Amino acid sequence: MIDRILVVGAGAMGSQISLVCALAGHRVTLYDIDADRLTAAHGDIAELVAGRVHKGRISAGEGEATLSRIEVTSELDAARTVDYVVEAAVEQLDVKRELFARLDALVPEHAILASNSSGFVPSQLAEATQRQDRVCNLHFFNPAMVMTCVEVVRGPQTSDATIDVTVALAERIGKTPVVLDREIPGFVANRILGAVRDEAISLLEGDFASVEAIDTACRTALGYPMGPFELMDLTGIDIGYFTKRARFAESGDPADAPSRSVTALVERGELGRKSGLGWYAYTADGTKTPRPRPQEPTWT
Repeated sequence: MIDRILVVGAGAMGSQISLVCALAGHRVTLYDIDADRLTAAHGDIAELVAGRVHKGRISAGEGEATLSRIEVTSELDAARTVDYVVEAAVEQLDVKRELFARLDALVPEHAILASNSSGFVPSQLAEATQRQDRVCNLHFFNPAMVMTCVEVVRGPQTSDATIDVTVALAERIGKTPVVLDREIPGFVANRILGAVRDEAISLLEGDFASVEAIDTACRTALGYPMGPFELMDLTGIDIGYFTKRARFAESGDPADAPSRSVTALVERGELGRKSGLGWYAYTADGTKTPRPRPQEPTWT
C-alpha cells in the first residue's frame, strides 16, 4: 500500500503534484536541491490550500491537516522511507538518469520510481536503476490541481504490479489514468498537442497569421480552452524546447528539432509566464498582453 510519497522537483508541477497527493491523505515529502525554490513552493502550496478553504471546497481543519502532511527538504536521504517517487525535475535526460540512479540506491526495495516526464520514456530512465520492473511514467498535465488526466506508461521491463499500483494511486488522488501499453516519446496527449503546436509555429514563421490570431482561432473555432501559444507560455517554452532537442538527438530528423522561433525565445530567456516574457508579455499580476510582431528576419 502506498503511504509516503516523495516528489522530486519543487517547480510548479512538483508543488501541485505534492498538494494533490496530500489532499488525498498521503504523507508527502517535496525535495529540491534549491532551498529558495522549496521556500517559494511551500508558500505557493499554502496559498492554494487557503484558496480552497476560502471557496468552501475544504474546511479550515482539512486545510491544516493537508499542510501538515507535506514536508519540504533539500536532503535526498528522505527517499529512504518512501513507498513511491514522482520525479518532476528538469527535462534533461542526464539529470533524470543521475537522479534515478541515486534514488534506486536509497529507496526501499518495494518502492516504485515514476517520472512525470512526457519527453523521456520509462526505459531511458529504468536503465539507470537495478529495478527496471518498478519504473514507469506517471505524467500529470499542467495545472496538476485542475487537469484530471494522467498518463501511465509502461516500459519493456515494467511489471503488471507496478502498473496496477500506479493506476490505483492515480484513481485515489482523483485522477483519470490513461494507460499506454507500449512506450513512445510524447505519449498520447502531447503527441497530438505537439502536432498542433508545430503547425501553429509553422503558420507564424511563415507569416500567415499572428500569435494572437492563431490562438483565437483555436479557442473560438476548435473549442480549445487556450491557444497553442498561450499553452506554451503557461507550461514553459523551455520545457518543449528541451523535449524537442532530446527527440532530435535521438532521431536525427530535422523535423524533430526545436523551431527557430522557440530557440530564439529560449536563448533570450523568454520562457513564458514564469519569466514575464514569452509569446506574450505578462505583468506581475499575470495579465497577458500581445507582443509587437518582430520584423524580418523574424526568427533568426
